[in-house]
Amino acid sequence: MEAILKAIKKQKIPIKPSVIISNKPDARGLKIAAKLGVKTEVVESKSFKGSRTDYDKKIISKLVENGVTQRNGIVCLAGFMRIISPYFIKKYRNRILNIHPSLLPAYPGLNAQKKALENGTKYSGCTVHFVEEGVDSGPILLQAIVKVNYSDTEDKLSKRILSKEHKIYPHAVNLVARKKIRIVGRRVKILS
Repeated sequence: MEAILKAIKKQKIPIKPSVIISNKPDARGLKIAAKLGVKTEVVESKSFKGSRTDYDKKIISKLVENGVTQRNGIVCLAGFMRIISPYFIKKYRNRILNIHPSLLPAYPGLNAQKKALENGTKYSGCTVHFVEEGVDSGPILLQAIVKVNYSDTEDKLSKRILSKEHKIYPHAVNLVARKKIRIVGRRVKILS
């Protein structure tokens, strides 16, 4: 999130961030966003009584209140560790981006770096993808590769992958904002 907001501030991405929404009131991202002058909202999930769809409707209402609509908005997930309901995905189909610390389709879900090390993977990395109903299964927009060293720990590998995430996620948002992509089936074509 911070890398995306800083790229926007440097005018590398032609959008205005409308709102940062967190499900945790103590999320570090809220302080970063406020420091960078971006409005923040909290829709707490821990004490929420209702279905995942009901929760997502509250998130959507906050997005709409802040001008993030189905036609003109991009929703970027960054550290939002909740599965989004089909209702949310339908409302913002092909407008929701996520970043994952593996070369999808390998190692979706939690603990991707640990799984890569346990399986002896020689290369890992990160993937920016569009969100769909499956976990980390949407069309892939960008990927960055990181060589896995024999001496890597989960922490060392995670840090190297994170540095790549900070580069490709802002680039991916820029491509979507500039309408430089086309989704055909499961494939994303980057337009020149």
